Amino acid sequence: MLVVFNRFTLSVGARYALSRGSSHLVSFISRMSVGGLVISVALLIMVLSVMNGFDRELRQQILQLMPQGTIYNRDGIENPRAIMAQIQSHPQVTAAAPFVNLEGLLNARGNVVPVQTYGVEPELEQAASNVGRFLRNNRLMALADNPRAVILGAALAANLNADVGSQITFIVPRGEARGSPNTMALTVVDIFDSGTEVDQHLALMNIVAASKMTAHPGKVSGIRFNVKDLFSAGQTVLEISSQLPMGYYGRDWMRTHGDVYQAIHMSKKLVALLLLLLIGIAAFNLIATLVMVVVDKQSDIAILRTQGARARDIVGIFIVQGAIIGGVGTVLGAIVGVLLSHGVTAGVAGLESILGMQFMHSDVYPVSYMPSQVLWSDVAYICGSALVLSVLASIYPALKAARILPAEALRHE
Repeated sequence: MLVVFNRFTLSVGARYALSRGSSHLVSFISRMSVGGLVISVALLIMVLSVMNGFDRELRQQILQLMPQGTIYNRDGIENPRAIMAQIQSHPQVTAAAPFVNLEGLLNARGNVVPVQTYGVEPELEQAASNVGRFLRNNRLMALADNPRAVILGAALAANLNADVGSQITFIVPRGEARGSPNTMALTVVDIFDSGTEVDQHLALMNIVAASKMTAHPGKVSGIRFNVKDLFSAGQTVLEISSQLPMGYYGRDWMRTHGDVYQAIHMSKKLVALLLLLLIGIAAFNLIATLVMVVVDKQSDIAILRTQGARARDIVGIFIVQGAIIGGVGTVLGAIVGVLLSHGVTAGVAGLESILGMQFMHSDVYPVSYMPSQVLWSDVAYICGSALVLSVLASIYPALKAARILPAEALRHE
């Protein structure tokens, strides 16, 4: 059957959809259908925005603090400047910096915490990471002047009960059968608070002092670098390491944080599928609504048929009615969802403040706050899906209305 959409079907369909002359039961079911669409669309937009927020924080916060790509040597790198020059000659590389990586323990006032310490050159580190954005006193350059200075992550400092000016002891094991561990007294000169998992375990210190505590004094552990395209990091590392002498190897961020990235995207897909099913359920509530309208408006439909309306016109009228009801619910849901998405970060923070508890902990989640980012492509996809499902759900009641026989419907009037 060829459905006709013209001025007649559009005007009558809109009049039925917006009419208040239906029975209380039909009006109630219609409002429930619209309400179900509003809730489903709003929830899906908000949840996807939160997932997008986690993805953004991973890319813009964590991966700007931690290396996106790294070149190592099994015996340490003795001449990092030459290797850096070769790395920076690659067209994908935007910045590079040497570092010394040490894993050990920090001891402060009897509190002992495992730590991953990076010895850095402050000037080069500022170009290769955004750690300076999160420093409370902006004292990254203090690491260059003071070999016993250290900068701690906020959560790490809290676990140590340390603050700026505190004296702490850094302990680095020597390995099997190599005697007592290396120790160094350090002074906390600043604390960085990125609100991410990095704050739990990261400390920064002078690169020369850190090198003296390694198995290869005077050498650096590796060269970290950033790339223009995060998803080309693996290929870039492979290309750079293949051009370096034997003994050099590389690692990209997918090996260190790829599981977090994959988990975020997998969760986004699963949640989107589940909530899309909710939209489907809400949209198919239109079937009940329109079937009730068909029963309630049998005499009106019969009169339209006696005045010359064809079956295809009746189908068009009810599809228009279903599309209007679905459109109203979708638009309202989109507005509510976007507003909730923009307010969810402040709302969760306010709720945490009122209840005196923290829902998001950086030792469990990638960040310690609820991020959110509205992508209009997601909003368009959700709204389009809801409208399509609403139109599909209106087809059966429309066909049922088209089969009403005028004589049978008017017999009981």
